[in-house]
Amino acid sequence: MSSINASFVQNMSIVRPEYFFITGLSGIPYSSYYYIFLCVTYFIALIGNSAVLIIIAMERSLHSPKYIGVFNLALADLGETNAWIPNTMKIFFSDSQYMSYNACLANMFFVNLFVTLQSATLVVLAFDRYIAICLPLRYHAIVNNTVMSLVFVVVWAFNTSLVALAASLMTQLSFCKSNVVQSYYCDYGAVLGMACNDNSINMFLTNLIVALFLVAPLIIIVLSYMGIVFALSKITTWEARLKALQTCVSHLLLVVSFFLPVICIFIASLVTSLTPNVRVISGSLSLSLPPMLNPIIYVLNTAEIRVLIQKLLKNRIVSTHIKS
Repeated sequence: MSSINASFVQNMSIVRPEYFFITGLSGIPYSSYYYIFLCVTYFIALIGNSAVLIIIAMERSLHSPKYIGVFNLALADLGETNAWIPNTMKIFFSDSQYMSYNACLANMFFVNLFVTLQSATLVVLAFDRYIAICLPLRYHAIVNNTVMSLVFVVVWAFNTSLVALAASLMTQLSFCKSNVVQSYYCDYGAVLGMACNDNSINMFLTNLIVALFLVAPLIIIVLSYMGIVFALSKITTWEARLKALQTCVSHLLLVVSFFLPVICIFIASLVTSLTPNVRVISGSLSLSLPPMLNPIIYVLNTAEIRVLIQKLLKNRIVSTHIKS
């Protein structure tokens, strides 16, 4: 009975604000222009990634392991942009910077879920390139549509479970100091820092997620490309080396667009103390630019998609001339 009473008292002591106040950019003139810029990046990402999804889904020649990965990345990009940009626009253009407690938890869950999926997908695509170049004769035995589909089912299940656990543990925290979130969305780290009771479990889970989806992926990708460089060094002709390396260009650009902003923010925070506005701008750019750039990178650097788009445009022009 005493343990039940203690549990009841503990639950009663949890303080949850009805709303959180999202600061966004504060004290900066013409900040609305930056939000308009985010709107532009949102629509480019929305159109670009939707086009990639439709093209891969409708074109049977693209139903291959590599493009299952590209499809998953476009899906994650689409989910990430929809998870925070429309909500951020609604908050700041309506001059209502309040977000309900439950909406805050949902916001942080979906943003973190899709960011971790982006990171995991880049690792899977790195594995695909490593096998294709280092073990070309065994590629179709190791990497096929069934294997790639199962890998992404496991990735989605694992990431969803871990991020859901992190969001659910947030309900065990009390927020008695402040309800002001120094960010542009309901940022997990910013909200966690406002807790006034023991958050050691939450901090452990946060560090685990960072290690699993930021540090480990970067290390794995670097190691995979070290293996690729070593394999390319064994090829006798430069033409064959360049041809093999060209198949990795798109993936390398995706990795740079995802990890470089994060690395720059981390280094800048070590060197100097970043103001809240700088954190908002740098953080929002690191989330908004990769989903916008990824479909552009694949259209420009992937011959199959580029040729397919040219063929579709040519057929449309021909049909228009026939009708006229």
